Amino acid sequence: MEDLPVLEIRDLTISRNRRVLVANAALEVARGRTHVLVGPNGSGKSTLLSAVLGLAEFTGSIRFHWRGNGRIGYVPQFFGVDRTLPLTVAEFLALTRQRRPVCFGLGRGQRAALEALLARVGMEGFLHRPLGALSGGELQRVLLANAIDPVPELLLLDEPASGLDESATRRFEELLVEVRQSCGAAVLMVSHDLAQVRRLADEVTLIDRGVRATGSPTQVLGADLAASLALGASYAAS
Repeated sequence: MEDLPVLEIRDLTISRNRRVLVANAALEVARGRTHVLVGPNGSGKSTLLSAVLGLAEFTGSIRFHWRGNGRIGYVPQFFGVDRTLPLTVAEFLALTRQRRPVCFGLGRGQRAALEALLARVGMEGFLHRPLGALSGGELQRVLLANAIDPVPELLLLDEPASGLDESATRRFEELLVEVRQSCGAAVLMVSHDLAQVRRLADEVTLIDRGVRATGSPTQVLGADLAASLALGASYAAS
């Protein structure tokens, strides 16, 4: 039997207020592979992720070919937090992991499980830290921890290293490879860091309101003059 991709997008068009944001896009994300979307700001990368999440109307087709839990993990580029909200990291992570309300405390066994989960993203000792007291980079790591547990079949990442320092970025990259290899998750990621794209991507799609090129990192980011011009000044030389 043919090994179908986890995510299959065909003829995807997204419009808003009569303005076409993405036109006739097509791509696939296979199990155990990392597919990275690149392109200038406003080119439709995050909008495409929104459509996959069911948050944007579209024409065309988005198909999922699940083998297991059918879970989608997601790390947004920005996550607004009310800094006055009396919610700890533990309570935030427990919201989708236990049946009883978090105001009654963590369920039996939850504390050790959450501590181990935070350790995977380098956040040991943050279990009872107020969510609103976290820095941008710390919050991003908590969101990543939330996205990878339970293990997803499809992991969507919208510039997940945004706000992370170099050390945390490398740890994130190691963790991403670990998740992909250990469970065969398919990864669709948006990134502006071309060095990171070269390190992580199996396939790259250049988007500028439509698919301009798809292939290996070398093919899309290498000597292809058209692709280099399309990336524009949004990218630093690397």
